[in-house]
Amino acid sequence: MLNLIGSGRSHDCGGVTRRDFLQVGTLGAIGLGLPQYLAAAERGAVDPTKDKRSCIMLFNLGAPSQLDTFDMKPDAPLEVRGPFKPIATRGDFQISEILPRHAEVAQHFSILRSCYHTAAAVHDAGWQMMQTGRQFTGGVNYPHAGAVLQYLKGRRSDLPAHVVLPQTMGRGGGNLPNGQAGGFLGKAYDPFSLMADPSKPNFKVPDLLPPSTLGDVRIDRRRRMRDAIEGKLAQLEATESAQMMDANFESAYRLMSSPQAREAFDLTKEDVATRERYGMNRLGQCCLLARRLIEAGVRFVTVNSFLTVFDEITWDIHGSKPFTTIEGMKNIVAPMYDQAYSALIEDLAQRGMLGDTLVTALAEFGRTPKVNPAGGRDHWPQCFSCTFAGGGVIGGRAIGASDPIGAVPADRPASPGEVIATIFKSLGLDLHTELPGPGGRPFPLVDFGVREVRELFS
Repeated sequence: MLNLIGSGRSHDCGGVTRRDFLQVGTLGAIGLGLPQYLAAAERGAVDPTKDKRSCIMLFNLGAPSQLDTFDMKPDAPLEVRGPFKPIATRGDFQISEILPRHAEVAQHFSILRSCYHTAAAVHDAGWQMMQTGRQFTGGVNYPHAGAVLQYLKGRRSDLPAHVVLPQTMGRGGGNLPNGQAGGFLGKAYDPFSLMADPSKPNFKVPDLLPPSTLGDVRIDRRRRMRDAIEGKLAQLEATESAQMMDANFESAYRLMSSPQAREAFDLTKEDVATRERYGMNRLGQCCLLARRLIEAGVRFVTVNSFLTVFDEITWDIHGSKPFTTIEGMKNIVAPMYDQAYSALIEDLAQRGMLGDTLVTALAEFGRTPKVNPAGGRDHWPQCFSCTFAGGGVIGGRAIGASDPIGAVPADRPASPGEVIATIFKSLGLDLHTELPGPGGRPFPLVDFGVREVRELFS
C-alpha cells in the first residue's frame, strides 16, 4: 500500500487511520466514495449545477412522545394526555406548549400524525426502518436515503453529496446496524461524518484538512509524485480495485484542498446573532451548519439530535435514570430542539431556499399512550408523528390521525417505506428506479406498490 503522507495517530475501531487522507486504498472507509459526478453523467443524470433540490433530515434520536409534542389529546384521561396543554399555531393544527417557536413557523411545515412500523420496539431497529424504509433482514443492509441520492445523482461540487452531523449514531441497545451507511451500495456511499461538535470554540473538521505538519506545496508535490509512479503501473491501473482506489484518492484530495469546502464548514463566517438564533449548543450549530452545507452544494444532510440514548438527556423519556424524565424533556430537550428547528425553517425561508430544500424531522418510534409508573413513557412503534417542510410540501396542515389515545393510526396510516418515498419524490427521484442490489441483482428504490404521502404535496 502506498502512503503519501505518513503514519497517522488517530484510528477508528477498525484500525483505519482517520487523518491519512492521501493513503491509497483506505479512503473508502470514511465515506468519500467513487467519482459520483462521472457516474451520474454516465447514467444520463441532469446537470448537477442546475438541480437545487436537497434534503435535511433531522433525526430525533430517542423518539419524542407524540402525545406531548405534535398529537395532543386534551380530552383524554390524565394518564394519557400528560401534563402539557395544546397551543394554537399559524397552521390548522395545535401542538404542545413546550414547542412555542414551532407554533410561529407552523405555516411552513405539516405534521404526519399516523406513522407506524412493525419492527421491534428497540431504537436501532427503528433507526433502520425510518432512514432506509426497510427492516434489515437476511444479512442485507439497506442504504440510507442520502446514500441512494448520492448514488443516483452524485456530488455537485468538491463537497460530499451526503454529510452526517455531528457524527453517525452510537449504541441503541439492540446491537444492530443503525441505517446511516451505504448498505449494499458499498462503503463508497457511506456519508461524510463530521466527527466534531460545531458549538465548541475550537471547532475544526478533523477529516477536512491534512495534518498541520504538511503544507500545500508538500501535499501537491506528493500528489504529483504519486501520479508519476502510477504512470508506470498501467497494468495495475487497469484493475477494478485500482480504479476505485484512484477515485477515492481524487475525491479525498478534492475535499481536502477545496477552498469551497473550507468555507462551507467555517461557522465563523456567520455573525453572532445568527449563531445565537440557532442556539449555542451542539444541535443548534449542527442545524446552522446543515444550512451552510446545503447552500454550498451538499445534496443531503442528516442531523442527529443526539448520538446515543445512553448517558445523555434525550427524547427517550422512560422517566427514571439513566433515561430522561418528562420534566427533562420539557426543560432541556424541547427548548433546544424548538429553537434550532424554528431557526432553520425561518432561515431557509428568508434565503429563498425552503422551496428546494425538504426538511423532514423523523424518529424511530413514538411513546406509550399511558404514562408509566416512573412518570415517563416507553417505546411505541405503533403510532407516532413526523414533520415535513419545504421541498414542495404544503405547510400548515396535519395529515393522518391517531385514535383517541394516540395508540394506533385512525386515518391515513404511513409506513417507513412511504416516508422514504416522500423524501425521494421531493428530491425528484423516479420511484421506479432500480439500484444494483446484493449479488448485482436489480433492487427497487421502494417496494412494489409503495408511494409517497401524496397529501403532503396537494
